[in-house]
Order: sequence, then structure tokens, then C-alpha cells
Amino acid sequence: MNGILVIDKPADYTSHDVVARLRGLLKQRRIGHGGTLDPQATGVLPVLVGRATRACAYLLGDKEYLARLVFGVVTDTQDTGGAVECVSDRRPTRAELEAALPAFRGEILQVPPMVSAVKVGGRKLYELARRGVTVERPPRPVTIHALTLEEMTADGCTLRVRASKGTYVRTLAHDLGQALGCGAALSALRRTYAHPFSLEDAVTLEDVAAAGDSAGALLKPVDTLFADLPALTAGPRDEARCRVGAPFAAPPEAPPVGALCRVYGAGGVFLLIGRVCAADHGSVVRTEKNFFEVNADG
Repeated sequence: MNGILVIDKPADYTSHDVVARLRGLLKQRRIGHGGTLDPQATGVLPVLVGRATRACAYLLGDKEYLARLVFGVVTDTQDTGGAVECVSDRRPTRAELEAALPAFRGEILQVPPMVSAVKVGGRKLYELARRGVTVERPPRPVTIHALTLEEMTADGCTLRVRASKGTYVRTLAHDLGQALGCGAALSALRRTYAHPFSLEDAVTLEDVAAAGDSAGALLKPVDTLFADLPALTAGPRDEARCRVGAPFAAPPEAPPVGALCRVYGAGGVFLLIGRVCAADHGSVVRTEKNFFEVNADG
């Protein structure tokens, strides 16, 4: 069983809990997730099954969230599950909030929260936080591609955030609250998109359980992760070279030198992600990561 299962993660499950549950439901040990969600968060969690786990390094695309913020509170975890550090009666107007948002669009610097998995001095920050230890964290650049106000109430707001990998939405909430002069904490988070998957692609753990022995039909092919790359088809001789890790001559329709591409074999079988490289005579396609069954014929 190989492919991608897009799960709509429920609240109160860690991403590892989802993987553990799926190992039992699918009777597969080789499973990994692509992009951690906090236990309280819900939404799109790509889960890689079988040889699809080899694609983990390629899950680097943008993600989109619906984030609910509460004004007038600052906590040690930057969400409403943490210990309250200070409160404020001040509430921003809609105009003030709209005026503050542009400063958080584009490339910005974020200081990772102490409850994150970022390592400092070889230790994960959340491990230190559990012991009551706070350490200095260097700011890191992230990119907020889109940040829009979806809803505003007397005590908070809902924002739609599309951001690069490594963005902490709880930190965005905290920093926005500081800029508004009232403080803010994240109260709910739903991931609506993790490139290239959206909620429309997702199924629940209950769906997988109900499918039983037919759950494999819920998996998406691994090459859906690479749909934005150009595709090449290898002939029988070139496919044989692919299957032993040897490069093959790039066909005329290959992308430029340095570009990645999808390579397919006979019958449309997805073989690998390749990179076009310069050679003495023309160019060749070299394997970056193969996804075919190692015991497959050919």
C-alpha cells in the first residue's frame, strides 16, 4: 500500500496520534505525516504511506489556516491553553486591526515560541518549556503570503493566513496583539490547505475505519505531490536505466538544466523525481528520489 492519505485531523489528537491510529487501521508500519499540527488544531494533515514516505522532504509548500484570536490576553504559550501572563480591557476597532495587518504581510521575522519543536542547544524548546526553562531564541524569517480579516467580534477576530513552511500562527497572533496594544492569543486553528491538498481532499479517521479493507482506495497517488513539475516518459531502455539508478539522456521536451521533473515508465507508472543535468553531449536526467517498488519487474 503506497500513497497519500489526506486526513482532516480532529482536535485533541497529536499528529503522531493520527499516525499511530492509521498504522492500526491500515495494518501498515511505514507511515509518516507531512507537517505537524498542534493537538488543539484541526484540518489538513497529509499522511504518507509506504514508499510515499520518501516524499517527506518535498512537503515544503505553503499552508493556509483559519485562525481565531482572542483580544485582551497574553499567555505563556501564545494560545488560550496557556497560563495567563497579563490581561487588558482595551479592544481594537476594525479600522485599527485592518491598519495593523499590512506590517505582517510579506517576509517577516518570528521568534519561535517556547512550545515549538525548534531545537536550541540540541534540545527541543517544548521539552525545555515543560521543565519551566525559557531560553533566548533567534528570530527566523518566514513569509506571510496572504493575511485577511474574515470576521471580527467584540472580543476577537478570525484571520485567514497563507504562509510559508515554518510559520507559527500562534506567534503571529501574539505579535499582532502586541502591535495593537491589547495583547492577543490564539483560541482556535484550522488548517484549510497544505500544498497541494485542501479540505476538499481530506477524509476523517472515521472514514478510514469505515472503509475497512477497502481503505487503500482513499489514498491519493504519490505523484499528486508533484503535479506542478513537468512530466517525462521513459522508453523501455531508459526505464531499465532508471530502475538501477543510472541517468538517461534527456528527451527534447525535458525542462532546462537544473530543473526537476516527474518520470513515468510503461503504462504510466510513476518512477521517480529526476533532475536535468548537463552532460558532455546534451543533458541527462538523474534520479533525485525513486518511488517505484524495488522488487518490481523491469
